[in-house]
Amino acid sequence: MMEYAWLIPLFPLASFVLLLIAGKKMGEASSVIGITLTFLSFAGSVLVLLERISSSTLKQEWTWLSIGKTSVTFGFEINALNALMLLIVTLVSLLVHIYSRGYMHGDERFYMFYAYLGLFTFAMLGLVIATNVLQLYIFWELVGLGSFLLIGFYFFKEEAKAAAKKAFIMTRIGDVGLFIGMILLFWQTGSFEYDEIFKAVQAGEMSGTMITLTAILIFVGAIGKSGQFPLHTWLPDAMEGPTPVSALIHAATMVAAGVYLVATMFPLFEASKAAMMTVAVVGGFTAIFAASIALVQRDIKRVLAYSTVSQLGYMMLSLGSAGYVAGVFHLTTHAFFKALLFLAAGSVIHAVHTQDIEEMGGLFRKMKVTGTLFLIGTLAISGVPLLSGFFSKDEILVATWEQGNYVLFWLAVLAAFLTAFYMFRLFFMVFMGKPRGKQQEVHESPSVMTVPMLVLGVLAILAGYINTPWFGTFLGDWLTEDVPFQVHEGHGPAWIMIVATLVSLAGIFLAYLMYGKGTIPRSWLGSSGSIPYRTLKNKYYIDELYGITILPLVKGISLMLGAIEKYVMEGLAQIVGACVQAIGKLGSRLQSGQVQTYGAVAFIGLAVLLVILLVGGDM
Repeated sequence: MMEYAWLIPLFPLASFVLLLIAGKKMGEASSVIGITLTFLSFAGSVLVLLERISSSTLKQEWTWLSIGKTSVTFGFEINALNALMLLIVTLVSLLVHIYSRGYMHGDERFYMFYAYLGLFTFAMLGLVIATNVLQLYIFWELVGLGSFLLIGFYFFKEEAKAAAKKAFIMTRIGDVGLFIGMILLFWQTGSFEYDEIFKAVQAGEMSGTMITLTAILIFVGAIGKSGQFPLHTWLPDAMEGPTPVSALIHAATMVAAGVYLVATMFPLFEASKAAMMTVAVVGGFTAIFAASIALVQRDIKRVLAYSTVSQLGYMMLSLGSAGYVAGVFHLTTHAFFKALLFLAAGSVIHAVHTQDIEEMGGLFRKMKVTGTLFLIGTLAISGVPLLSGFFSKDEILVATWEQGNYVLFWLAVLAAFLTAFYMFRLFFMVFMGKPRGKQQEVHESPSVMTVPMLVLGVLAILAGYINTPWFGTFLGDWLTEDVPFQVHEGHGPAWIMIVATLVSLAGIFLAYLMYGKGTIPRSWLGSSGSIPYRTLKNKYYIDELYGITILPLVKGISLMLGAIEKYVMEGLAQIVGACVQAIGKLGSRLQSGQVQTYGAVAFIGLAVLLVILLVGGDM
């Protein structure tokens, strides 16, 4: 089946094309096409993964174009990392397709939503099986297009249009770094192929400075896609898209692309201590930065969005600390429990028709399935023992400690405490206590929405057991069996697991006292009018800072370039045009059509030639 893995991305692409052509006539029946073709991709991914477990990497390439002695290829590769990514992407996408049948019911552009889902899924699958940086970059940009269309799906809303443009522009900023890094790698190695680049790095054909520069530039691309500080502000605003889109983008696809990029290019990063430290510092800072903002948000989807930013920071911290397996492991578990949380949040929004958690409360009695599944996701992301997030987060802490990044380690521990606190704040405010706001006829979501959530709930519990010191390190052994770099593995001291558990439980207990039982008043950490509260509520005023610094600078540059184009370039063009016109008019006057004039000119010309010859003395 691995030889036919190239078919996996083509099924969602076929869904996109078919729905564009015939989806409008089909109406809501168009979901059948989207679900069926995505299921075929998922089935193919399962078969590929099973075959890859018992075999070696498969790579097939064909020549795309040749320039001199240089050939650019395209093809597909199935190694352990992208076989796992194929399964994660297709599974989450399939569940989102099924869930959307209920969530998007009655929408006028129902078929177009499924068409966009197909395009986005195709782009992500094409990205993960790419054999070289250039091919990855093409699909990387296509993922950006798909996210733009999905985030701006409600284009009649000004907020959705602004969010789509913001996501597109900010991720393009990061993509410039990736593009420059890709060109520099080609300049240094003469190839876009991963294998050739890694061989050149290991053979010392690139200087240390160039390795660091290219690695950091590629990381800039990952910063944009994965919402790392300072290019993170687009990701919470992307909540303006439909909730299934939030689950797809923020769980296993677009935001995971940045983590996947760093993991794929890990041999390049590992060759530079400066690049690794940059990744670790940015990841660690992003984890604590986003977690603190999530403490005071009132929009249920924005809390989860900042949670995503924080968890992606965890993954980057792990990769920057040489925790390759831990980073990929957390990417896997996060895909399941975060998709579950978003879909459960969508179920709540579908029932109460608001995203403001201050207008919720007491929903557990009315939505027991959704409430139970949301609790499972909350426990998993909080790192409660025996759930998936506990195992993967513990490995990240161990990797950070083993590398001697002690400051980042304690920041990660603090972020774990904040994660448990704000997630259970969210759970208690939404599902516990007395109802707040207007809640009329609240009922559980239909099975087409709850069944995908049940699947993700099971995975949120069990996914962590594929790589634990107690039940076997299958994932780690399999991921690293043929990687072109040295794997740093360590189980770390036992006290790290104990500290992580105690910290998570402390966060849960504090949230219970404040938002569950009400023993501690909410104003204990600061009133709504205090400076710390306002700072967190306004996301550290990062958008406002950009508004008074970056935006005026960009506008000033654009005005200057506009003036150069208008007054210099267009002026030169007009001068050239005027000169050509003048020459043309002079020529038209000479071509008067009068024979007498032509004869006179010929006679005068002959006379001038005779004078020149006489003066020259050649006659």
